[in-house]
Amino acid sequence: MGLLMALIWASTTTTTIKPVSAAFSCGDAVTALTPCGPFLITTGGPSAPTAECCQGAQSLEGMATTVQDRRSLCECLKQTGPSFGVDPEKARKLPPLCKLSLDIPISPDVDCTSIG
Repeated sequence: MGLLMALIWASTTTTTIKPVSAAFSCGDAVTALTPCGPFLITTGGPSAPTAECCQGAQSLEGMATTVQDRRSLCECLKQTGPSFGVDPEKARKLPPLCKLSLDIPISPDVDCTSIG
């Protein structure tokens, strides 16, 4: 329950999370990934994301349609992922497990300017 509340809080915070684009905000991206919390954060949690998680992750592909959107989304995930305790190894597994063509790492050391 605490994780869910933290994700909801982050999705409604506008002062510390930058907008991703005019089409959606960083909060929208965090909200879309909320169902992925048990997979991405829980130590010893599920070994695969749920269908709901994958649907949320896939919705990001429709939101991030330009290079700038994808770079902004990368910055959003780079900032918020570590603060929620996202396991970078599990985050790396999310795109292939959810069959995403959009591969934006959730890692504090990613260079978002390299995202195309």
